[in-house]
Amino acid sequence: MKILDRYILTTFVSTLATVFIILYFIFILQGVWLFIADLAGKDLDIWIILQFLLFYSPKMIPLVLPLSVLLSSIMTFGSFAENYEFAAMKSSGISLQRAMRVLSIFITSLALLSFWFANDVIPKSEYQFINLRREILQTKPAMAIAAGQFNDLGKINIKIDKKTGKQGQYLENVTMHIKSNVGYENKTVIKSLNGELASLEESNILQLHLIDGNYYEEVEAKTYQQAQKEPFVKIKFDKYTMNIDLNSFQNNTEDSEKITNTNSMLNVRELNYTIDSLENSLIKEKTSNTENLSIRTQSLFQYNKSTTVNKRTVVDVAPKDLLKDFENKTQARIIQSALDNTSNLSFNAESNNTSIFDRQKYINSHWLALHEKFVIAFSCFLMFYIGAPLGAIIRKGGLGLPIVFAILIFITYHFINTFGKKVAQENGITPFLGAWLASIVLTPLAILLTYKATNDSGMFNMDNVLLPIQNAFKKIFKKNKHTNHV
Repeated sequence: MKILDRYILTTFVSTLATVFIILYFIFILQGVWLFIADLAGKDLDIWIILQFLLFYSPKMIPLVLPLSVLLSSIMTFGSFAENYEFAAMKSSGISLQRAMRVLSIFITSLALLSFWFANDVIPKSEYQFINLRREILQTKPAMAIAAGQFNDLGKINIKIDKKTGKQGQYLENVTMHIKSNVGYENKTVIKSLNGELASLEESNILQLHLIDGNYYEEVEAKTYQQAQKEPFVKIKFDKYTMNIDLNSFQNNTEDSEKITNTNSMLNVRELNYTIDSLENSLIKEKTSNTENLSIRTQSLFQYNKSTTVNKRTVVDVAPKDLLKDFENKTQARIIQSALDNTSNLSFNAESNNTSIFDRQKYINSHWLALHEKFVIAFSCFLMFYIGAPLGAIIRKGGLGLPIVFAILIFITYHFINTFGKKVAQENGITPFLGAWLASIVLTPLAILLTYKATNDSGMFNMDNVLLPIQNAFKKIFKKNKHTNHV
C-alpha cells in the first residue's frame, strides 16, 4: 500500500470510528429513554441492565452506520480540500477517483460486514432480547409490568395503576386487552379492581388472578344487520384466573436456532421460507373465499328441479317489472329477501377482503425485512459517494458545516425511507419499491456530486453563500458594539 493510500485510509477510518462511537452512544441513550419504564424502579441487577442494552443496541446499526459514513466522508474530504491537500494530489497527477479508490475497497468490506451483521447478529440479538424479557417475567413477573402504561405480554396488553407487595405482585385497577388470533384487533377487554401475579420458576405458566371485575367480548356477527347492532358479551366475576404461556419468550428448546416470533428475528434464508409459506397460504385463502362466494351466489338462483316449468312461461327477455304479477305482501317479502341476501354477500366479501388485507400486510412486513438487510449494505456506498464528493466541493472540514449537510441529507434519506416502508406496509406500493425508495431517490444525487467533484465543476460557490451571511453578522455586531459604546 502506498503512503498516500495509507494516509487517506487512516484519516478516514479514525474519523469514522470517532463519529460512529459518538452517534452510537447517542442512539443508545435514546433507547434507554424508550425503555426507562422497563428498567427503572424494578430492583434489576446491573448485569441484567447491561444485557438489556447489549441485546437492544444492534438494531441501532442500520441508523448509525450510514450517518457515520456520510458525516466522516464529508469531514475527511472537506478537510483535504480545505487544507489544499487535494490541490497537491492533483498537481501530482492524482485524481479524486484515484484518491477514493482505497476507500471504495474499504466501503465494500464495510458493506459486506454490515450485511452479515444485519443478517446474523441483529436477528439473534432480537431473540435474546425477547428471551431476557421472558426470564425477567418468569423469575419476577411484576418486573415486566410497569404501572401507568400498557405492557405487551405476547397476546395480552395490560395496564395497571399501582403495584404493591414485596415483589410488586399485587396489582390495582387492572385493564387488559387480549389480541385476536387473526389481525390486530382487540375484541376482548377485562377490567378488575385488584389482581395478583403468581409463578413458579420451574413452570412456564404465569398465573394472573383478577378479583372483582368484568369481562367484555365483542361477538362476531354473522350477518350485516347483526354487525350494525355491535353485539357483545359482558360477564361480572368475583375471581378470574388467567394462565399466560411464557413459551414464546424462552429459548430452552432443542431447536434453539429456529426463530419464528417476528420478521426482525429471521435471516434471509428463514425469511424466504416464511414468505413462500405465507404467500401459498394467502393463495389458498383467496381461492377458498372465491369458491365459497361463488357457491353462495349460485345457491340464490337454484330452483327445485322437481317443479314443473311451463315452457310457455320461459321468455328470452325479462319484463321491465318482474313484481307486478305478485301481491303486495309477496312483493315486500321478495324485496326484503333480496336485500338480506345482498347484505350478507356484501358483508362476507368485506370480511374476506379485510382478512386478505391483514395477511398481505403481514407478508409485506416480511418482504420489507428481507430487503432491509440489503438496503443497509447499499446505504454505505450511497452515503460515501454523496459525502466524499460533497466534502471536496464545499471544502470545509471539522464539525461545523459538514454536520449541517450530513443532518439534512440523512433526515431526507430517513424520511423517504420511513415513508416508503409505511406505504409498502399498507400495500400502496410494492415492498421492493418501498424499501429501496430512499436509495433510488438519492442515487442520482450521488452520481451528480461525484461527476461535479471529479471534473472540478462545483455545484455552487460556497463563498457566495457564506460571505453574505458573515457580512450580515459583522454588521450586526458592529451596530451592537456602537450602541453599547454610546
